[in-house]
Amino acid sequence: MSVTTLPKTVDETRDLLRKGGYFADRGLATVLFLSLKMGRPLLLEGEAGTGKTEIAKVLSETLDRPLIRLQCYEGLDTASAVYEWNYQAQMIEIRLKEAQGGAARDGITKDIFSERFLIKRPLLQSLEAGNQGPPVLLIDEIDRTDEPFEAFLLELLSDFQVTIPELGTIRAEEPPIVIITSNRTREIHDALKRRCLYHWVDYPDAAREFEIVTEKVPGADRRLAQQVVLFVQELRQEDELFKLPGVAESIDWATALTALNADHLDREKVEQTLGALVKYQDDIAALRGKKTESLVKKVQEAAPA
Repeated sequence: MSVTTLPKTVDETRDLLRKGGYFADRGLATVLFLSLKMGRPLLLEGEAGTGKTEIAKVLSETLDRPLIRLQCYEGLDTASAVYEWNYQAQMIEIRLKEAQGGAARDGITKDIFSERFLIKRPLLQSLEAGNQGPPVLLIDEIDRTDEPFEAFLLELLSDFQVTIPELGTIRAEEPPIVIITSNRTREIHDALKRRCLYHWVDYPDAAREFEIVTEKVPGADRRLAQQVVLFVQELRQEDELFKLPGVAESIDWATALTALNADHLDREKVEQTLGALVKYQDDIAALRGKKTESLVKKVQEAAPA
């Protein structure tokens, strides 16, 4: 399979992700394969830090396709997401036309609303295929936007086209690979979900998280990596934490500990580096002391020297 060819089976899809350092379970590999095969957008929901965004990055790398990323936020509008007109250049063009003797109004209007004055934003850019084929479009954290923007996306996600009143409809010759992520801070509208395949990206089990950590932090001592994973797995069972650590935090923590030349966990090392693992002061305070001591003892028993 060449780097630009889409995988033909679920196993090839899983291997493609693994080639990019992403260790997917079979459920995720299956829905991703179907998304690629059917040309349907893929909506990935899950807690922050579970690797949803990374999937789009790995696909871009392994398929040798450009990655176009739309980072969502409250108040996102079409001018930032789809297109806007270069008003300054349009005004200069109008002044030049007038100075040259005054072209007909209809002619000026047609000229200034042509593609050369169009500023293309991520969604419009995604409809253009390059030499490597259609790009990978990442619509990241769609739950941060509002419902009107979701409604605007429906045309793009169902027909892979955008309508610009002054130019008409711009349609993709080949649909982009679309990955949409959500941290589920609010529910996504059913109309958008119907246009997508769906998968919930959960925290990995200990064996897969160990693979991920050792892949992403190759300098980490294997015993340290094992203890880090076991500690994080135990931590995710705690009900009192405001925000459970994701895989990204496991990687950060293993990286921090390795930078300190640690080869195992102890209470002192854990408490000194908690800021790489949990990001809320209340959570850090809850873990210090007896809770850290208890968790360290448990992982040392499970993964001794």
